[in-house]
Amino acid sequence: MYKIDFSNPVHVYFIGIGGISMSGLAQILIKEGFKISGSDNKSSEITKALEKLSVRINYGQKAENINSSDPIDVVVYTAAVHPDNPEFAAARQAGIPMLTRAELLGQIMKQYELPVAIAGTHGKTTTTSMLSKILLEADTDPTLSIGGIFKDIGGNIRVGHSEYFVTEACEYTNSFLSFFPKISVISNIDADHLDFFKDLEDIRHSFRKFAHLLPDDGALVISGDIERLSEITDGLKCRVITYGSSDTFDYYPTDIAYDDKGNPSFTAHLPEGKELPVKLAVPGIHNVYNALAAIAVANLLNIEEEHIVSALSLFGGTSRRFEHKGEIGGVTIIDDYAHHPTEIRATLTAAANYPHNKIWCVFQPHTYTRTKALMDEFASALSLSDHVVLADIYAAREKDNLGISSRTLCDRIRSLGHECNYFPTLEGFGEIEKFLLQNCTKGDLLITMGAGDVVKIGDELLGR
Repeated sequence: MYKIDFSNPVHVYFIGIGGISMSGLAQILIKEGFKISGSDNKSSEITKALEKLSVRINYGQKAENINSSDPIDVVVYTAAVHPDNPEFAAARQAGIPMLTRAELLGQIMKQYELPVAIAGTHGKTTTTSMLSKILLEADTDPTLSIGGIFKDIGGNIRVGHSEYFVTEACEYTNSFLSFFPKISVISNIDADHLDFFKDLEDIRHSFRKFAHLLPDDGALVISGDIERLSEITDGLKCRVITYGSSDTFDYYPTDIAYDDKGNPSFTAHLPEGKELPVKLAVPGIHNVYNALAAIAVANLLNIEEEHIVSALSLFGGTSRRFEHKGEIGGVTIIDDYAHHPTEIRATLTAAANYPHNKIWCVFQPHTYTRTKALMDEFASALSLSDHVVLADIYAAREKDNLGISSRTLCDRIRSLGHECNYFPTLEGFGEIEKFLLQNCTKGDLLITMGAGDVVKIGDELLGR
């Protein structure tokens, strides 16, 4: 495998540089003196920002972009790029070294003394952001790579100059197995990405391999609530630290209470009988456990307790995680990235503690394989809202060849005796917006939900 060397910056070409993760890695290399260029299908705010940093971007992926007069030393590509991509094929034919996005991220991690990788089916972005907030509050000057927009750093990447490096570690296509962490977090293990994994056992096997990437002097922070935990941790030579709902774990909460916005406060119990009074500014019981994971890592890094408590009290979340968008006609609009039944259940449970008359959930399913595999779970979780409105499935990387649609999910929700409306949205969200304007009333809580472009609905309503 090609080795990135910060002491010898070279020319790196990114196929698909406009993606949030790819653009972030490009920014890290730019600040380390590397020459960066790349391609994407179309211009965006991300590509425009890179161009301001003197990055040459080709719009449209063609072989001649690789075979140019400006020699390329290494090409980076994502899992969405296949061998028939003209740039991929040209780079391979020219014998240019190639790295996946995950391999590059792993190579970057090796440049730091204290790389932290945060994994789990759910909660990665929030936990990564919470820990990032703590490290910033403690003035540690960390390098951060986050899977969402973190307002404290004005984006998803921060390049620091200390030994600390914090990143999300995604299990999809086993990307996280290319990493080199010193400390890892596993927040939960659930059935997802079933277009790649065979089943839950296959996923658990990958998380076990991820845990075993840690060196003997490393540490694994893992939720003790994960079923058959020993299957993941047995044989590890590194330190294993547990957190979760039981006082048998190393870190656990008591005295959980909620304010009028559904934001929890609790006593965090640490090893050796230590206690921390924690007040969060983000809602939901799931964020109590995200915070415990961040506390456990911060404690390993010897961050002072006052910085931990202060940072968590100031942490206001990341974009698209129970994000307050505004109000229209007395209706509060929240946007959330939840696209798995477990995440939907957590978000709607948190919403129950938020001021509302009725909860409206506008959900855009994400990928056909996930929707088909977890159909009953989706129907059950969405039924926690008072009214469900469904948009068409957001295909992402897939094609519609499984014989299902959002109408199938709508019928399943109705079979549970719950109200549900489905609107075809191939030509936009206009019908959904019209329906909401006619039916939502003052005091209602409207949540747009999903990993696609459903966020546009709230933006359009607020723009009226």
